[in-house]
This record gives sequence, structure tokens and C-alpha cells, in this order.
Amino acid sequence: MGKTKRVVFLASGRGSNFSASVEFIRKKKLKLDILALVSDNPEAKALPLAKKFGISTKVIPYSSYTTKLDYHRDLLHQVEAYDPDLIVACGYMRILKPDFVQRFPNQIINVHPSLLPAFPGLDSQKQALDYGVKVAGCTVHFVWEGVDTGPIILQKAIAIRPEWTEKELSLAILKEEHKILPLAIQLFCEDKLKIKERKVEILK
Repeated sequence: MGKTKRVVFLASGRGSNFSASVEFIRKKKLKLDILALVSDNPEAKALPLAKKFGISTKVIPYSSYTTKLDYHRDLLHQVEAYDPDLIVACGYMRILKPDFVQRFPNQIINVHPSLLPAFPGLDSQKQALDYGVKVAGCTVHFVWEGVDTGPIILQKAIAIRPEWTEKELSLAILKEEHKILPLAIQLFCEDKLKIKERKVEILK
């Protein structure tokens, strides 16, 4: 086992994946130092969750910036100051800019509510239902430039029930996100993820 890794979480909303990940990290006693939760939304429910866990928070309110460029420049500078080994985007609703991704190559992971490469971007669950697919799910992937384009680490598929609404599908997928995101964090922490071209090998 290598040195203790340093992680920063990014979140914009309710923080359920953040909470599930922190609980997993602490239960498993992973060699992982949670530096901070960074949010673009002062009203994010993830922020009081972080405080409950005793984790530092940093709010960089997107709405207070005149330009997107200024926001993303500040985000990069603030996250750089933490010097993280890993950045976990869990319900973070901004597309990370190329300079951010290039600064942290293969150090950023994201959880997405579809079986990528199907249904990237927003409203993935609605896209899946509208398309009439029989199987949906979630993906944890490395973040590369582009929207939901990076190498896939883990996926979990679920069969869609004919009577499910978008909300019901979303909740079913979320339960699986809570399982595979923490596991991907553990694999990263234990140096068990090897990227070759665009494929991720999970080492024994």
C-alpha cells in the first residue's frame, strides 16, 4: 500500500454520493485524507453534510462571477491550493475546463447516471426512458476533456421496470451509484487502476 492519498470532493447538490463515499472511506479506514468539499452552490445540501462529518468546505459561488472564465480560473486556483491526488466529482454540475483536466491528468473521477457512452450529459434517466431502453445504470469514469468521455472504471446495470417513472429510475440508479463510486475511490486509493489507451485495467 502506498502513501496516504489526498482527496477533494466537488458537489453542487444534495450530496448523497458524497455522504456515501465518506461513510465508506471511514468504515474501511482507507488511506485517504479528505481535504475538503468544494461547491459552486452556496445552497448545496452537501455543505451541511460535510460540516457534520467535520470536513472543511469551500464555496466558490458560480452565480457571483461575471464570466465563466473567471469562475473556472478561480476554481482551478482554489483546488490547486489543496494539492490533491484525487478529485471526485459527485453531482457537480459544471463541465470542468481543459486547463483543469490537464492540470490533474487521470486524477479526476466522476459518477454519471447512465451506462456510458450512452446518454451523456444532462437528464440521462429521461433520455433512457424516452429511448425505450430495457437496461439502464450508472458509470464511474475518469474525467477527460469533453462531456462524460473519459475511461470507464466501473459500471452497474439495472433492468428498467415498465411502470417506472423518471424519478423511480433515478432513485434505483442512485442506489447503485452509492456502491460503485466509493469502490472506485478505494481502487484509486490502493493504486489498482491502470489506464492503457482508453481502457481501465483493475489490478489484483
